[in-house]
Amino acid sequence: MYDERFIAPMRAELTDLGVQELKSAADVDQALKSADGTTLVVVNSMCGCAARNARPAIKTALAHTATPDKSVTVFAGQDPEPTQAARSYMTGYRPSSPSIALMKDGKVVFMLERHQIEGRTADEISHDLVGAFDQYCA
Repeated sequence: MYDERFIAPMRAELTDLGVQELKSAADVDQALKSADGTTLVVVNSMCGCAARNARPAIKTALAHTATPDKSVTVFAGQDPEPTQAARSYMTGYRPSSPSIALMKDGKVVFMLERHQIEGRTADEISHDLVGAFDQYCA
């Protein structure tokens, strides 16, 4: 686990946007188990591709006209219990961090795994997210 003083600004990059941080498995279940509508689920991370690509892309995408009904996040490597719980809803995908899932009525309808984030620009990732928002959240 990392010193929370280093992680706090990385958490704040998302929570300052209104993304709800889930700190326990019970929080995850409450948010995702019987979720109606659309939910953006971000598995946040300390790695460089989260800082350079994923979080900036999420910020840009959430400023789009069509957005999910709610957005939530867990922090991999720091909060193992809620991270494992969130990943249990992402069936068919290998655990990766960062990763970004869009769920509709409790099912993953769009997924960006680490290999689809790493090495791409925030603008490219944001474009993918906005396309998913237009398709599933409009």
